[in-house]
Amino acid sequence: MKLLVSILFAVFVLFCSSALHAQERKIIQYSGIVTTVGSGLPVGYATVTNLSFRNEAFAANNEGYFSFVAHVGDTIRFTSVGFDPLVVTIPDVPGDKYTANIVMQNLVTELPMVTPYPWASIEEFNLAFMNLDVSEDNIVRVRRSLSYESLSAMAAVIPRDGNEMRSINNAQSFNTMNNKVINQRYANPLLNPFAWGSLIQQITKGSQSRKSSNY
Repeated sequence: MKLLVSILFAVFVLFCSSALHAQERKIIQYSGIVTTVGSGLPVGYATVTNLSFRNEAFAANNEGYFSFVAHVGDTIRFTSVGFDPLVVTIPDVPGDKYTANIVMQNLVTELPMVTPYPWASIEEFNLAFMNLDVSEDNIVRVRRSLSYESLSAMAAVIPRDGNEMRSINNAQSFNTMNNKVINQRYANPLLNPFAWGSLIQQITKGSQSRKSSNY
């Protein structure tokens, strides 16, 4: 009985000492920037997990910056897609703030070689090979590709490039300038004799009307 009481008392003392030690751990503001090895580029939106405190997770911003409250001695894990996970321990520092430079290594995964085939099985390949049409030679295929119907179909779906659009705009501008000279709707009225004749008739009629009103 005394042995059992002694064991329980020892366990209680150890539990109290560990709890007291946990309460005495210093709290600091843990901040830093996550970058890559070599280039020094920031690792945006990296996941920062405090493994010593209920796996509490944080996220860095797009510039790789993070900041949160932790205890001295906490184990912090940094993870991001395309990088090897990194685990660090918060050191004991004199002040209540600590800024870390976290450098992550790029993860390079070499995938096995894959050769794609358009047939799902050997049977489909044999069937396609047996049904292959080799009656047409290259000249026949070129003539069919350069036929009026084929070129018209391609012209309907293929967009025009920059040089072609520039040529079209130049042609439209040239036609517009010619129309302004040839078309009477755009001609200068000062050079139109019919317009001058109409103006003289209006002036003459106005003078005659004023003379008749004076009498």
